[in-house]
Amino acid sequence: MEKKSSHDPWLLVPMAGLLVFGLIAIYSATNGTGDTSLFYRQLAWALFGIIAMLFVNYNDVRFIRDNTYIFYAIGILLLVAVLIYGKKIAGQTSWMKIGFISFQPSEIAKMATILALARFLSDDDTNIRSIRHLLIAFGISFVPIVLIMLQPDMGTMLTFLPLIATMLIMAGFDIYILMLIVFPVILIVSGFFNIYFIFTIAAVLMTILFVKHKKLRFHQLLIMGSGLAASLLTNRFSSEILKPHQLKRIQTFIDPMTDPRGAGYNALQAKIAISSGGFWGKGFLAGTQTQLRFIPAQWTDFIFCVIAEELGFVGASILIALYLTLILRLIWAIFSINNKFVELTLGGFVSLLFVHVFVNVGMTLGIIPVIGVPLPFVSYGGSSLVGNMIMVGLAMNFYRNKRSLGYSGRLE
Repeated sequence: MEKKSSHDPWLLVPMAGLLVFGLIAIYSATNGTGDTSLFYRQLAWALFGIIAMLFVNYNDVRFIRDNTYIFYAIGILLLVAVLIYGKKIAGQTSWMKIGFISFQPSEIAKMATILALARFLSDDDTNIRSIRHLLIAFGISFVPIVLIMLQPDMGTMLTFLPLIATMLIMAGFDIYILMLIVFPVILIVSGFFNIYFIFTIAAVLMTILFVKHKKLRFHQLLIMGSGLAASLLTNRFSSEILKPHQLKRIQTFIDPMTDPRGAGYNALQAKIAISSGGFWGKGFLAGTQTQLRFIPAQWTDFIFCVIAEELGFVGASILIALYLTLILRLIWAIFSINNKFVELTLGGFVSLLFVHVFVNVGMTLGIIPVIGVPLPFVSYGGSSLVGNMIMVGLAMNFYRNKRSLGYSGRLE
């Protein structure tokens, strides 16, 4: 019998480092409240996540692949159930409670969608250039997106789109056609900002299309023109499409001082916390913005501020380096294991991980609107933490079985 590869420390070490960062930051963020129970809950979730990760790691890869559609069906049923029986928090019906455990079905749906889409796109019978198969792939992708929009949870919904695009491109879908589908959507979303932003985005996208084909074609002008018209209509009726708090977030992203004590408060305080940390930081439990709780949700969406204020540029850089190490190792696995299901699954996970980190850090720095996306492995929340640890467990499983899966020997 062929001896299987040992565990990959380049996956385990950065994940462990991120868990430590998260626990330290959560303890500090809740210290000023006098209630550190969230720290112990997160620690319990981390221990449960380790068990789940090891379970997935030692499971048969064929069992995981053969049952992906069952996992997907469970994820969809949970998304339907949360709309009926879910708990409404901050205007969103995103949480379910079973006994003493609360969780977000959308986190389960992310994993399930990645696995189901990877299974379908990697099947020998699937032809991505077939309209029927392409529609099935879009169906698998957009059923959870629609259900999440009904919650409504725009932040989570937006994290689905890049992973879907990444997996379709990896499966061989024509990038040019994907651009013609995605670019009008980008234009429509830009309509929630202002006229100058709309035309800037339109000019950038048209330039990309021109560079791609060296000339403009009638169908490009027709599609982009329709997208531009839709974005202008979106801009005109944005107050009727979005909820007031969502529209306010976009307006304060452009200029936080339009509402410094309201919707712009978080963004302004986040910048103050990060800039005040300096190079070395103020020290553990010594951050004034953190300990005096000037930043709401500082143990969830704005936890990066805690790290940047108390551990400074050095601590924040180490955190980003851990993410880069984990992401690069996952990319290495994509190129080194010649198995389409593995490549697509890891590609989806890499995209999801990158988008979460980019959006979360970006919104604390003020370069992206506040949309409520957790920082993977670091923000408080058992659903997100366990879900990400399960995905690492899958990557470990693929690495451990890389020879039987089709190890190429490249980049070793």
